[in-house]
Amino acid sequence: MGHDQLTRVAPVNADQAAAWDGDEGRFWADHADHFDASLRGYRTDFLEAARVQPTDTVLDVGCGAGETTLDAARAASAGTALGVDLSAAMLAVARARAAATGVDNVSFLQADAQVHRFPPGAHDVVIGRTSAMFFGDPEAAFANLATALRPGGRLVLLVWQRIEHNEWLRCILGAMAAGRDLAPPPPGTRGPFALAEPDRVRGLLLGAGFADLGVDDVRRPMWFGEDADDATTFMAGLNAWMLRGLDEAGRQQALDALARTMREHETADGVAFGSATWLVTATRQ
Repeated sequence: MGHDQLTRVAPVNADQAAAWDGDEGRFWADHADHFDASLRGYRTDFLEAARVQPTDTVLDVGCGAGETTLDAARAASAGTALGVDLSAAMLAVARARAAATGVDNVSFLQADAQVHRFPPGAHDVVIGRTSAMFFGDPEAAFANLATALRPGGRLVLLVWQRIEHNEWLRCILGAMAAGRDLAPPPPGTRGPFALAEPDRVRGLLLGAGFADLGVDDVRRPMWFGEDADDATTFMAGLNAWMLRGLDEAGRQQALDALARTMREHETADGVAFGSATWLVTATRQ
């Protein structure tokens, strides 16, 4: 479980590898259940779109702590699922979850899916939940994933729409700005909104050899905690980078604003924000 080592990383992804295999990845690993709960509203949509069949061989790209890989493995009851990620810490959680739940047709690999040499045509389905936006070279990445799929194999991705449709990030950036401009990377550049434009997604996938493209609008609440205090602690830790460079007064201003925002979004089921994704489906030609 502790022997993961990244042996091949695209130079353009080196900073991502350092973050995910460093402090950022450890934070996600330590809070894996919380992260999965935040996206739970999309779980059924994503699984239904994947249409994993009992004998399928599934590849989960950017699998994190393995929730989607384990879901795929259960659906592929006579097949297999492989989860790949840059973070050794999250993969350790994924393996522990598999062992604890008795799912034995699943495996995990620390790899950069943009350049990893997957066996050609070995997979029936490739999935990626909120991960494909972070490829440094999406053209190369999708071409590599197409190679990993058999002809007729399916690709299913969940990616964020533009920030104006994602209340959760808009509110968090606004709360933690403390008078600064904390604008996210613009659509089309690496970051949460790299695949926010449907035309760009279609162009990338067509260029990589995919067909039968679907880009469907799916909107579900994002859940950030049982109550405002729980959500504030979680989001302050996740977004600690937004506090860098602030003096103590600015830091407190940002945290107070974050707490207010979380209180404003408390519901009977916890703290929830609006969010919007594209559910992308395609078939390898």
